[in-house]
Amino acid sequence: MASVHGLLLAAGAGRRMGTPKALVRDADGTSWLRRAAGVLRDAGCEPVTVVLGAGAEDALPLLEDTGATAVVAADWDRGMSASLRAGLLAAEVTGADAVVVTLVDLPDVGEDVVRRVLADLPTPATLRRAAYAGRPGHPVVLGRDHWAGVLDETDGDRGARGYLATHDVALVECGDLASGADVDARPTSP
Repeated sequence: MASVHGLLLAAGAGRRMGTPKALVRDADGTSWLRRAAGVLRDAGCEPVTVVLGAGAEDALPLLEDTGATAVVAADWDRGMSASLRAGLLAAEVTGADAVVVTLVDLPDVGEDVVRRVLADLPTPATLRRAAYAGRPGHPVVLGRDHWAGVLDETDGDRGARGYLATHDVALVECGDLASGADVDARPTSP
């Protein structure tokens, strides 16, 4: 049976948002951090690791009772690559065959999207990502065989983009389930 590690990247400062995205709540008070960690858990990812950075001290209490563990990327200000690196290094010590990487600022990406990209149980060779109207997005499934290559190519705010561009990635259309759009402005009350 394949094991899939959920990896939630939530370390950025959220400069355009005006606050770290790990601390954002919807107008109804729902924490983006708790919701996203729950999405991975409810989709069957075990364990779930949340990578924090900016605002980590304030974000840690939000993870209580979620079953997720936190890793703080000390160099979070170097960009998404620092978050991805911290998360993959945390996953390496587990026996996981793959990680599902998603972002905290995708509030309409739910459990159904994660389950769809995991429909065929991933293997260490899997490389798969959600697409929205044909446009690649998150979540991304990285089989263990790809972790070292991703780590070698991450830099700054690029994350796994360069690696994925040069490898055969299976796109899983999810546009009927979500927009997959990241949110860069604070939610407003209705």
